Amino acid sequence: MSDPYDVVVVGGGPSGSTVATLVARQGHRVLQVERERFPRYQIGESLLPATVHGIGKLLGVTEELERARFVVKRGGTFRWGRNPTPWTFSFGASPRFAGDSSTAYQVERMRFDQILLDNARRHGVEVVEETTVHDVVEEDGGVVGVVLSSADGRRREVRCRWVVDASGNTSRIHQRVGGRRRYSEFFRNLALFGYFEGGRRMPAPNQGNIVAAAFDSGWFWYIPLTDELTSVGAVVLPEALDRVRGDREEALTRLIQDCPMIAELLADARRVTEGPYGEIRVRKDYSYIQERFWRPGLVLTGDAACFIDPVFSSGVHLATYGALLAARSLNTVLRGDLDDTTAFEEFETRYRMEYTRFHDFLVGFYDMHQDEESYFWRAKKVLGRQATSMESFVELVGGGASAELALVTPEAYAAQRQAAFQELADIVDQPVEREGEDRDLLSSALAKDVARAGARIQVHAATGDNLDETRPVRPGGLVPSADGFHWAPPVGATTEGKV
Repeated sequence: MSDPYDVVVVGGGPSGSTVATLVARQGHRVLQVERERFPRYQIGESLLPATVHGIGKLLGVTEELERARFVVKRGGTFRWGRNPTPWTFSFGASPRFAGDSSTAYQVERMRFDQILLDNARRHGVEVVEETTVHDVVEEDGGVVGVVLSSADGRRREVRCRWVVDASGNTSRIHQRVGGRRRYSEFFRNLALFGYFEGGRRMPAPNQGNIVAAAFDSGWFWYIPLTDELTSVGAVVLPEALDRVRGDREEALTRLIQDCPMIAELLADARRVTEGPYGEIRVRKDYSYIQERFWRPGLVLTGDAACFIDPVFSSGVHLATYGALLAARSLNTVLRGDLDDTTAFEEFETRYRMEYTRFHDFLVGFYDMHQDEESYFWRAKKVLGRQATSMESFVELVGGGASAELALVTPEAYAAQRQAAFQELADIVDQPVEREGEDRDLLSSALAKDVARAGARIQVHAATGDNLDETRPVRPGGLVPSADGFHWAPPVGATTEGKV
């Protein structure tokens, strides 16, 4: 390693590799530091089209992803809502995702993340593995480097102009940005998950779909990773957490038996007990958002910044979308076009807005049951129990502190979104005449909001230009530059933030 660098990226996952590659391709010196030796295990295997056909193409890995022969995902199959019969949605039902762009992949993250990390190397990023970042280096109120140690334990300081923390939910340095991590009261769930061989598949053409099946204690994911291997996880609601105490194997087995759809799919399967997929793992309190996303010299992306419940496979999308936004800000300030505050306020505003879109969609998706025997909690119950913490979280995700969306109380939030929640529930609760019948889920206002940013990324990737993002998302805001990798004032605006 030689220093100083323009940017040090902490973390070798999709968010880290995306921001490192997009900054290095603009001629900047980038060091990417990964704690483990790749390939390594990671959860988050179900992707959205924007990651595959948008970010993947911008990074230049489209053909490599095709050669990897990951399972093709055309949408999702749900046993959800009041319908006792499973229904599906397909990305192709929306005009935003047409033709080849209407599918995604189910990926083994060990292979997917390796592809992105190797791609960063090919684009000039200096990548070091088995190296731990312990802290940041501060001077004059800003971050100017990191303290790291290699596998042999030797410590050193590496200087840079910016540090990107993309090291995930267990980040050592995310708190150095200021503020604290806020956990959602809407999604205080726990996930218990493992891997099985020999699980059954849904009938064609939905054999590659993620299956989300609701049951009394929460819901299951069922993700086909290969013809034989399946990722299976139970997302358990707070009131059912006693069911996962004790032996994890026994707990997962009991939960599977309580969900007939998943039990049937696994009737002929055996759990993997060796290798990287041999462990039954737990994740808890995994829906959160940081109070601040950046400070001078330090920016958070991916799970270091935020994460939301995985029912709509948003994890890798939010991580790589945040990385694209961060890369635009970094490229802009490193080139000297705009000052730090102007560029990174745009990054944070847009990143929070995308998180909020998924938050709204998921609240509506969970809260479509109104009877007391419902197997899902309702927002109304949460509001009555923890109004203070809920108010602060809704204000945070809704941008209330900066008056972006003015969602300053949970009551105002619920009232504003009630019609959208009902529209989503009406689509889901339509009678199902045959198993696997399609629902045009992406026609709802909440789902359209979720799809908007992803569709724009795909247009950028397909055309090489910023064609349709010409209006700022807030008064005085910026828009993507013509090449899509910087920020620029909208046409006719002044450049008061220029340095």
